[in-house]
Amino acid sequence: MAKSSSRPAYRCTECGWETVRWVGRCGECQVWGSVVEAGAPKLTKIAAARPTSKAVPISQVSADAAARTLTGVGELDRVLGDGLVPGAVVLLAGEPGVGKSTLLLEVAARWAKAGRTTLYVTGEESAAQVRLRAGRTDAVADDLYLAAENDLGTVLGHIEEVGPSLMVLDSVQTIGAAEADGSPGGVTQVREVTGALVRVAKRRGMAVIIVGHVTKDGAIAGPRMLEHLVDVVLAFDGDRHSGFRMVRATKNRFGPADEVGCFEMSETGIVEVSDPSGLFTSRHDEPVPGTCITVTMEGRRPLLAELQALVAPSSLQSPRRTMHGVDPGRLAMVLAVLERRAGIALHHRDVYVSTVGGAKVTDPSADLAAAIAVASATVNERVTVGTDSAPRYVAIGEIGLAGELRRVPGTDRRLAEAARLGFSDAIVPAESRRASDRMPKIVSGLRVHTVSTIGQALRALDLMRRPAPPEPSADRSGPIPIR
Repeated sequence: MAKSSSRPAYRCTECGWETVRWVGRCGECQVWGSVVEAGAPKLTKIAAARPTSKAVPISQVSADAAARTLTGVGELDRVLGDGLVPGAVVLLAGEPGVGKSTLLLEVAARWAKAGRTTLYVTGEESAAQVRLRAGRTDAVADDLYLAAENDLGTVLGHIEEVGPSLMVLDSVQTIGAAEADGSPGGVTQVREVTGALVRVAKRRGMAVIIVGHVTKDGAIAGPRMLEHLVDVVLAFDGDRHSGFRMVRATKNRFGPADEVGCFEMSETGIVEVSDPSGLFTSRHDEPVPGTCITVTMEGRRPLLAELQALVAPSSLQSPRRTMHGVDPGRLAMVLAVLERRAGIALHHRDVYVSTVGGAKVTDPSADLAAAIAVASATVNERVTVGTDSAPRYVAIGEIGLAGELRRVPGTDRRLAEAARLGFSDAIVPAESRRASDRMPKIVSGLRVHTVSTIGQALRALDLMRRPAPPEPSADRSGPIPIR
């Protein structure tokens, strides 16, 4: 039987996907709660309107109106691209308790202390609670105005009355619009609130920073359109048990989208970390077995990270593989390559690998350092490079399934950072020298050793000729001799 054309259809408000009956989740974009009832589309002819301003050649448009202004927080300015552009809308998202409100209150205070009017709107706290936090972090300024509101219309009224050059909204999920359906934080409400703020920001030339929540999967809560509406999307993350924080740009219309800013939480608020390399390494009087340092790239910034490994005999049928701060899947691949290509038996041993300082290492360039740390822990011997019995060395390289070492981008900058921090030797893939003819054997006092495979790397470090320590006796009836 033919279906009636008057039968209502359901359409996703995010991507336009249609279905004949209501479902809770869109089958195309997988957004929850975005499928609403909609009638048959009506094709209407839109008449041409008279433009309010005349189009001019782009060469005649002055760029002075878009001059950047520094926020006063150097690490945030680095990520934004040397400051805020007038009329820009920035979305800062992060997990609860990571320090979003503390960071933005510091930004608002420094902006106001420079003599610029600033409006801080909070929908999650009272004005007195924000004032208490501002007193603790020394974020009190005469030109910083504070409002605790949950209605969009009232927020727009505050903007017209105060006339700020910067507004901070904490957070977009707590503000509701009376004209939109649903409760605050819903798809329709978030889209309407963000759209209104974008329009007023462009009209007044006012920079706006919006705080956004994240889901349990780490994605920004709300409709995907939220990220399309704003100009800049920043991700604020860090380990809950560590004071180190990072701001990453995932979208930036006015600057680089691969820059990273580093901060540290302290008792007096959030502090910039201009040289974070020393946070992820430990100091040893003598080389310790099972440790290796690598240089990763966070955006354009090289950072040192120390990987530590511990290999112990296992009494379990399935040995433990415990990792902290590294990608479990990638490390499992490195362990398989070590056993298959380098002959290091790990199938009957527990392997523990961790980073120092709560660092999260996902860069493939850390493969070689992880392999060296595990191999050193297996034979329980410290690593020597060449004739130096106590070197400070770094290992940089990606490991393939065939055991080959692959070149990683930014090798020159990584080596320059290692040389700046006083390291004596570096182990890199041989492809790096072939791809960069200008790479010398010595970079600012740093001796560069090139290898082609993981086997060559371990032989150069004298790790493949050493036998593994003896396993404890399986007979538990008598005492185990101490060797």
